[in-house]
Amino acid sequence: MADVARTAGVSAQTVSRALRGSPNVNPETKRRVLVAVEQVGYRFNSAARALSSGRSHTIGLVLLASGGYYSRSAVTAGVEAAAGEAGYAVNIATIAALDTGLMERALSKLADQGVDGFVIAVPLISVTPKMEDITRDIPTVTLDGSRTAGARVLGIDQQEAGRVATQHLLDLGHRQVWHLSGPDEWIEARRRRQGWQECLAAAGVEAPPLLEGDWSPDSGYRQGQIIAMIPEVTAVFVASDEMAFGVIRALQERGRSVPDDVSIVSVDDIALAAYCSPPLTTVRQDFYRYGAAAVALLLQGDDADVDESVAAASLSVRASTAPPRSR
Repeated sequence: MADVARTAGVSAQTVSRALRGSPNVNPETKRRVLVAVEQVGYRFNSAARALSSGRSHTIGLVLLASGGYYSRSAVTAGVEAAAGEAGYAVNIATIAALDTGLMERALSKLADQGVDGFVIAVPLISVTPKMEDITRDIPTVTLDGSRTAGARVLGIDQQEAGRVATQHLLDLGHRQVWHLSGPDEWIEARRRRQGWQECLAAAGVEAPPLLEGDWSPDSGYRQGQIIAMIPEVTAVFVASDEMAFGVIRALQERGRSVPDDVSIVSVDDIALAAYCSPPLTTVRQDFYRYGAAAVALLLQGDDADVDESVAAASLSVRASTAPPRSR
């Protein structure tokens, strides 16, 4: 195939698409490919064709090494459970950082393994032409992550999650809501921050300085030490449960009670949130269900019993939020 590509002056992926009759290849390019096939004596490999035509019974899952450990584990469990029930295996490619080059290599690796579809759980903001090219012919579902042109998207409205969390604190009577955001390069972090800003603006409240973490409890703890030294802070919207755990510990160590002195609301509703001290008020994301639903979309397409509309943000109200103390 590489010889055919060189002879025809196109990429190997274009050769593959032309030989499979893809409508995305123009007639002149297809003609050049077929002429090159004759010139180099290329013969179809039936095993390779079986892989690329949707009969490898393998799904490719792309994950990011950093970020929430529990959410990543739940997505993986959902994908593997649904795939296993359908008789499919799961090949996992994990990238070390939010980098388009790493993402391209991960997708290329899985495509070379003949996966029947991609589940992408990586929140890249930018998408490259090569990523678009790889996913054009392979069904793709993203979980609030990298949005290629042909991908189907599952997840909650992250901007609405920010609004719901912030409005909950305002409704309790807090006059100001601070925000500990996730990393700026994450789509989810940006959209939750936008929801926070919009909610405050709608209430006529000027947003305070933004704090930023890296999704880890340790970053939440470090930022929580800063929050604890600002006496006027009575409410904080934290962008993830894991960071919220760190914030709560830092506040408690410095004598600030949650929720008596500072109310905390976050996003994710991982299993540990209900067992935090105090139990955490948080916007729910059902990562396991999203992983399973992604597999159903890949294997059943439009026949899948999956609601592809962006899910509404649902708040699990627990004991980490309360009205502010009268001063």
